[in-house]
Amino acid sequence: MLVGFQRYLIENGKAENTVKSYCLTVRGFFAWYQGIRGQPPERLLRQEIMSYINYLRTIRGLTNRSVNTKLAALQALNEFMIETGRQTELVLSKRDYLKVQTAYANPSTVSKDQVELLRQQILSERGLRDYAIVTVLAYAGLRISEALALRLSDVDLAAREITVQHGKGGKMRVVFIGDKVVNAIREYLLDRPAIDSPYLFISRRGGALSRGQMNRILSAYSDSITPHTLRHFFCSTAIEAGYSINEVANQAGHSNVHTTLRYTNPTREKMKEKANLL
Repeated sequence: MLVGFQRYLIENGKAENTVKSYCLTVRGFFAWYQGIRGQPPERLLRQEIMSYINYLRTIRGLTNRSVNTKLAALQALNEFMIETGRQTELVLSKRDYLKVQTAYANPSTVSKDQVELLRQQILSERGLRDYAIVTVLAYAGLRISEALALRLSDVDLAAREITVQHGKGGKMRVVFIGDKVVNAIREYLLDRPAIDSPYLFISRRGGALSRGQMNRILSAYSDSITPHTLRHFFCSTAIEAGYSINEVANQAGHSNVHTTLRYTNPTREKMKEKANLL
């Protein structure tokens, strides 16, 4: 069933990371169900889904947001089972999702000094490739998956544009870049091995780099900076530099401007500083 479910997700345009996440969640649900019933489920029952939610919250201790992520995968599984004739009833919908309070604070947690220190450390110890990747994440706002999927033909340094061919939800967008990104990529291209590979950032074997590789590289230099915190940094810094909400949403590939609006709020640290003034 999992192979068919995976194919169903791909055919419905789900992103690669979403497909992996959903399949992992379904495997976890099947393992939980089999541990209780002794066999995998032939169809989904609402009461079993409710029991699983209770297990995730009380035994696993997951937050409501994390539970909802898993419910999204099970909802997709339910729709797949209906479409393939395994069952007829829809037992799960968005009305079953748990309530989550929207965070107010700006999610950016790192300063420009921290980011610049990281860039210089990466440049001196890791070289031009990793320096260029970190610069793209911090000053172009790409998701790590988007940056690592870039092809040489996606980058136009003369026009100062990067084309993200397959963003979140399969959407294409054009990202406009400044001197930091242009110079970092240009220097890397002069040093890039002469390997016949379409990818911009290549591994030693000429293939695309993995997210795991970049996560390990950054974790060796910082406990607080990850590819995702660099994306938060870009959005927050762009707002401070005078970008409009819609401009940041376009650059970052946000489908909803409400996501972007969070970056206009003070950070957690600034809110704590204000609390001390009371």
